[in-house]
Amino acid sequence: MANQFRDAMKRMAQQVQSTAASSGGGSGGGGAGRAAAALASSVTALAAAGALGYGAYNSIYTVQGGHRAVVFNRILGMKETVYGEGLNFNVPWFERPVIFDIRTRPVNLQTLTGSKDLQMVTIAIRVLHKPNPNQLVWIYRYLGQNYDERVLPSIMNECAKAVVARYNASELLTKREMVSREISNELKLRAGNFNILLEDVAITHLAFSPEYARAVEAKQVAQQDAERAKYIVIGAQQEKKTIITKARGEAESASLIGSAVKRNPGFMKLRRIDAARDIADIVATSGNKVYLNADSLLLNLLGDADDKFERGVDIKKKGYFSK
Repeated sequence: MANQFRDAMKRMAQQVQSTAASSGGGSGGGGAGRAAAALASSVTALAAAGALGYGAYNSIYTVQGGHRAVVFNRILGMKETVYGEGLNFNVPWFERPVIFDIRTRPVNLQTLTGSKDLQMVTIAIRVLHKPNPNQLVWIYRYLGQNYDERVLPSIMNECAKAVVARYNASELLTKREMVSREISNELKLRAGNFNILLEDVAITHLAFSPEYARAVEAKQVAQQDAERAKYIVIGAQQEKKTIITKARGEAESASLIGSAVKRNPGFMKLRRIDAARDIADIVATSGNKVYLNADSLLLNLLGDADDKFERGVDIKKKGYFSK
């Protein structure tokens, strides 16, 4: 196109120069007529070159990678063909190409809705979407190039609220994967009616009202207090069993000692020897001076100490019985 325009300009300049030279050597009337004819032919050649350049420039267009094109015809309207990547041709002025980006793009939505138990929930959803490459003519005809702004916010809002209303607040946390899957299925079904393909739907944020959060925290604290009280009760019961077992052991021990004394009086002498050994150890390791009687400290294991002790016990018994 540029070369043709330069050639046309050169031809026009040569014609003007030749016309000026001829007009200078010939008669005045004939030279003026030839100059006018030469100028008209130059203008015609220039216009033809411009029209040819305009037609050549506007008859081709390039579709970049990840894009598709549809063509609008001024006479027939939208053509049903979808043009792929690369160099394509069209009729200048009569046809106009419209380029669509068919690569995956994200869109985010955050909405406030209510759960099944009437708790307010703030949920944020991210959707990866793209147009159906085979239905770009329909999309441009009914929705336009900003199809995502026209369709996705409304259906995302509606589907999220419809799914969240089926679950309680606690189930939204424990069954989050199921909630996300149901929202994805609902969105894909609704977006398919508009020839929009969804590749991924994810819940990016889920929050409850401050009142509900405080109620959940108070419930957890109460449950912890209840568990602590239960363990305290269990500990008290175990302590009670320990005391009872200890008392039973002491009672059985006393009973066994009494039976042993009745069967063998030497048992008391054996216990007296054990007590004397313990007392002797204590006195030996003590730095204090002891001035008490050895009989009082149960240290006199020789002689008639045992006989005196038994006689003393018998005298006390007789005294008690005489009273």
